[in-house]
Amino acid sequence: MTSNEVLASIDGCVIIPTYNNAKTLARVLDGVRQYTVRIIVVNDGSTDDTPSILAAYTDITAIHLPHNKGKGHALRTGFREAEAQGFDYAITIDSDGQHFPDDIPIFVRAIETEGMALLIGDRNMERDGIPGKSSFGNRFSNFWFRFETGISLSDTQSGFRLYPLNALRNIRFYTSKFEFEIEVIVKAAWRGIPVRNVPIRVLYDPTERVSHFRPFRDFTRISILNTWLVLVTLLYIRPRDYFRTFRKKGFRRFFFEDLLHSDDPAWKKASSVALGVWIGLSPFWGFQTIIVLFLAVVLRLNKLIAFAFSNVSIPPLIPFIIYACIQIGSFVVGSPTETAFNWQEIDTYRPFIRQHLTEYLLGSTILATTGAGIFGLASYFVLTWRSHHPPKIQ
Repeated sequence: MTSNEVLASIDGCVIIPTYNNAKTLARVLDGVRQYTVRIIVVNDGSTDDTPSILAAYTDITAIHLPHNKGKGHALRTGFREAEAQGFDYAITIDSDGQHFPDDIPIFVRAIETEGMALLIGDRNMERDGIPGKSSFGNRFSNFWFRFETGISLSDTQSGFRLYPLNALRNIRFYTSKFEFEIEVIVKAAWRGIPVRNVPIRVLYDPTERVSHFRPFRDFTRISILNTWLVLVTLLYIRPRDYFRTFRKKGFRRFFFEDLLHSDDPAWKKASSVALGVWIGLSPFWGFQTIIVLFLAVVLRLNKLIAFAFSNVSIPPLIPFIIYACIQIGSFVVGSPTETAFNWQEIDTYRPFIRQHLTEYLLGSTILATTGAGIFGLASYFVLTWRSHHPPKIQ
């Protein structure tokens, strides 16, 4: 197989973003050219000998940006050029020498055998020789990626990747520095693009490697991005996916397949039901979705079941729930309510709550806890019984 044939089978190219990596750039280029000359180098405003090094490689595409704007901006510039040249896939490789171009065929074979995906090189960050801060940063990134997408990966920070350009074309991105590599994989997963790891090797040579990661500034930017992505996940992505599941399956299929036939044990499903009911009946109006999904993730419960049962407080039942909470709270504190509740005007329960806030908060806590206990225990007994008498799905 000739060098060009390696990426020709998937109609791909290699993009190399670089900034002041003159020590290692030529070696990386020579290694990549063993497999392809379909190379796009984006010089992100380097102030060293990078321009003169690139001038010697006349068979590649070199883009020189006048000022350093960040790795994310360089990658997006490379993507646009790759699309303009008609490529379907782009493999990105860092210019600091930590990646082995010999691993390029691994990405190609994964696409050929498993189909379209966004692939991230897995560097095996737990092995000896990996800097502690890099290993910690990767674990931090892996946790938030799983929270935001539900996908577990062992490496989410490697810059050695394969991007499906056509699938990413209509996704809007906002970041321009290191955090772009987080934004792109999260939004790809939200769009249903498979995101997977493939095994690669990595070399950390402190005498050659030049890192442009600024710990405080870049970590702050990454934290801000993750905060935004978590909010979007809780407020839109998870509810969207769950509603799509309900709409596609209908209540009967959801009940049997997701509730009764889930791989989770009965106690976990029953606990998920209890959590959903408790949040749904608690006074967290407007924040119930965020809270129930967050707690389900933290407690490692079934998020779909918890979300479904948190909707026990559907709008038509809200006035009745509020009235019941106030009556329960008033009974406990020994001060029966005398103010009339107008069932005809939905807005009248707001001043009613303000007038009896203590009773409402106490009553809602009691009702939520009691309701969660009843639903949770009932679910556990039903699920346990049904495990011995599985229903037949038509």
